[in-house]
Amino acid sequence: MEAIASAVPVTRRLDFDALLAENQSMVFSIAWHFLRDHSAAEELAQDVFLALHRNLESIESPEHAKFWLRKVTSQRCIDRTRRHWWQREVEMSDSIQAVSQESERDPLLSARLEKLVASLPEKLRIAVILRYQEDLEPMEIAETLGIPVRTVKGHLQRAIELLREKESRWNKS
Repeated sequence: MEAIASAVPVTRRLDFDALLAENQSMVFSIAWHFLRDHSAAEELAQDVFLALHRNLESIESPEHAKFWLRKVTSQRCIDRTRRHWWQREVEMSDSIQAVSQESERDPLLSARLEKLVASLPEKLRIAVILRYQEDLEPMEIAETLGIPVRTVKGHLQRAIELLREKESRWNKS
């Protein structure tokens, strides 16, 4: 009887509370940096974790959960922007400061850079956020967004070009 019991794989359900505690700042950070609206980011994060709770049985490990959360958060950010395309973007001065802002950074430069990133088209913006805020490599971004690595690299290159153009116009005015 023991041999039969040991041959049957034991499905271990991941602890939702532990996954929530470990990943909530990452999910909120992606949402906030993309949406630039505290309440919208909180609402989106809650929706993402509700979806995680509903799909917890399909999550294989904490690493898989982190990947899944990044992917769903990124997709929902883009979807929300597409649904609300007619609304004006939130001005930087009206929003709270970034969650992970360091004290020694120049606040004026940071605010200007954040505003420039917020002005990027959604696909470029999410690639920049995942690369430079979440510190993901292009391969990880490609997996997260479900697009080819070359597309990710193209998005990042185009985003940097646009940021340089916008910065140069900003400096001339």
